[in-house]
Formats: sequence, C-alpha cells, structure tokens
Amino acid sequence: MVLPALSILDQSTIVSGRGPGEAIRETLEMARLADRLGYARYWLAEHHNSQSHAGSAPEILIAAIAATTRRIRVGSAGVMLPHYSALKVAEQFRALEAIAPGRIDLGLGRAPGSDGRTAFALNPNAAQAADLFPQQVRDLLGWLGDGLPENHPFRAVRASPEVETAPEVWILGSSDYGAQVAAFFGLPYCFASFITDGRGAEEALAIYREGFRELRGRPAHAAVAVYALAAETRAEAERLFAPRALWRLFRDRGVFPPFPTAEEAEAYPYTEEERARVARMRERAIIGTAAEVRERLAALAAELGVQEVAVLTPCHDPAARARSLTLLAEGFGLSPARPLAAE
Repeated sequence: MVLPALSILDQSTIVSGRGPGEAIRETLEMARLADRLGYARYWLAEHHNSQSHAGSAPEILIAAIAATTRRIRVGSAGVMLPHYSALKVAEQFRALEAIAPGRIDLGLGRAPGSDGRTAFALNPNAAQAADLFPQQVRDLLGWLGDGLPENHPFRAVRASPEVETAPEVWILGSSDYGAQVAAFFGLPYCFASFITDGRGAEEALAIYREGFRELRGRPAHAAVAVYALAAETRAEAERLFAPRALWRLFRDRGVFPPFPTAEEAEAYPYTEEERARVARMRERAIIGTAAEVRERLAALAAELGVQEVAVLTPCHDPAARARSLTLLAEGFGLSPARPLAAE
C-alpha cells in the first residue's frame, strides 16, 4: 500500500467554554507536536468575523510556528488574496522565508473566508476583487521571483526582504476555478474536500492534471484536505465525531457557533431529519482506529490521484486531538524528529 504524505490543516477552532486566545495557543502547541511527530506540513486557515474560528491572520501564526519548530513546513491554507495587496503578501512571505528558509508554504484562496459585509470591510473594492484573482496571482509570483511583465506599472518595485529562498506557492479551492488557476500557473493544488464533503473533488483534480503547464521544472502536484479523526476505538472516534456533526448542522443553517462538547452533542434535541443527516455524515466521515483511518486516507488518495493528504481534526478536548495526531503519525509510519542535545 502506497501512503500519501500526511499534513495538517488547522482552523484554530474556538470551542464551547473556552475563548479564542486559547484556540490560538492550542494551534501553536499542536504545531510543535506535529513537528516532533514527523508531519510534512502544518497549514493555517483564514477566517474573519467568526465565532467558530480564531485564525484570522495565518501569516502571524506562521511566524510564531516557524520560529518554534525545526523541520516541518509551515504555511497558509490559505491567504484569501482578494482582500489584500499582492505586494504586501509577497513581502510578508519573504519575511517568513527569512525566519525559516525553505520551510514556508503560501497557499492562496479566492473565497472571502467570511460574509460579504466583512469582505467589504477588509477591501472596499471587494465586488471586483475576486475577478482579479488570476492577475493578483501573476503579480505575486512576479514579486516572488518570476518577474513582472515588461509593461507592468510596478515592474520597478521590488518585494523585500530579498532573501535567498522563496515560499512554495499553492492554490487552494473547493471548485473547478482554483484547479484551473493552479494548472495555468503551474502550481501545486489542494482541493478542500472537507468543505464539499468530497463533491467535485474528482472533477477538479482531473481538470488540474489535464490543464497543468510545467513552467518551473516541476510536475503537477496535488493534495486533498479532509476531516479525519483517529482514536483508540471506533466507539471513541464516533463519540468525538458527534460534536463535529452537530456543528455541521449549525453551519448548514448559516450559523457558526463555538465547537460543542460531546455532552452538548449528546443532549441536543435532534429532529428525525437531523438524526438521519448525522447518520449519513457519520457513515461518510473518515473516523475510527488509526488503521481504519489510514486505510481510508490511502484509498482516497489513490482514488483521487493525489500525493498528499491534509487532515483537519477539530476536537473540544485538546488531549483527544493530540492523541488522534499521534495515532495517525504512528499508523503512517512517520519519522519523529530526534531531540536536540539541549532539549
């Protein structure tokens, strides 16, 4: 069985009874654990005006994690580029490369990561900004080393600091659009399957592979981001999954509350329709023992033809989340980092 590379996506989830500051500090702690366990990448999401997710500034978290880890790649999943200046993003990630040379990923997304009003608060030109995404990607790549077109009005502007290495740029998405952009610019691509419950993944990844232009001497490289959770037993995994299912019921109604406890999920007065929906979610969810989750992830990677899988594992209990990451690392045979002599 060929196993994909294993990475982590973290949304800095705010949980019931604890605040966003604790969510941020848990992210830093989990990233250090992932570094020790041998995960390939640790990616930070971007959300705004949210009671569910505290990760509004992935570039800040990347800096903190890069400075306190040794070997894991650290990046964004992603920076929602239409909110920002391409030059400013290029400079932020060049500065991050100075902190951790050769370990920084710059994942880019087009979605707002919030509601429409917040998008306009971030960028008064939000109505047109999303349509300019390909142009922004071109400019960002130009400032990261590709160079800007001869007739570009800011061709003489240089993105600083001009360090020796550059971040690895990815395109992230949950539709065909991001796949087309990634293919056109010859960039790695990650499909956000946890958003769509897998719908559209096969089609988007096929579009990416078929349209890929090899512009930098690197072939197409694809990943999929999924919700996955491992526990000592199947029953424990299902107990830990129940809050995720309840949170998804709220999300599908346009409500984004803090992540509930297992007890809150158990006590919730589900309707018959909601119980049926939760049962369908549980059937599709990649949960179980480490062996079961490993088999499901390997099968999914083979089915979709991707080289990497990034797992999203929100839990109310940080110890259960850390245990899930540890079990998966062991199941995938990851190589733990050797401690330094001073540690």
